[in-house]
Amino acid sequence: MKSTNYLLNELATAIPDAAKINPSISASSVGWHIDHSLMVINQIIGAVQSSNPAEYKWSFNMKRLVVFTNGKIPRGKAKAPKSVIPESAFDENDIRLKMEKAFQKLDKLNALTPDHFFIHPFFGHLNVKATKKMLALHTAHHLAIIKDIIASNK
Repeated sequence: MKSTNYLLNELATAIPDAAKINPSISASSVGWHIDHSLMVINQIIGAVQSSNPAEYKWSFNMKRLVVFTNGKIPRGKAKAPKSVIPESAFDENDIRLKMEKAFQKLDKLNALTPDHFFIHPFFGHLNVKATKKMLALHTAHHLAIIKDIIASNK
């Protein structure tokens, strides 16, 4: 699995294609997928940073096991929470600021203790190691959609 830092650089290469869309692949544009991915990274790492490691509780989660083992998030099976749904039109300057913030937050994630965590709506408590994996899987999921949209518009 490629690192989230590497995947962020790939996201940046899709910025010129932000307006592209293909409803048979996704109802959302390339720009929406870029913005959503950045919002997820920034909000999740913010939640991990503000967590209390003493409250971390690992528990078995079948959905997490399947997704983490397969290394892939299935398409069309979940709906994004409202807090990570872009509401405004694509703005390249805003996206570049969000991207810079994401790189900074990823650096900060590496400095946290292993039991800092956030509660994922499907996967439960994810500590720092699991959060890194989930962020990489999520970003790769949206990059695959982006690549399919761009390829279909050639």
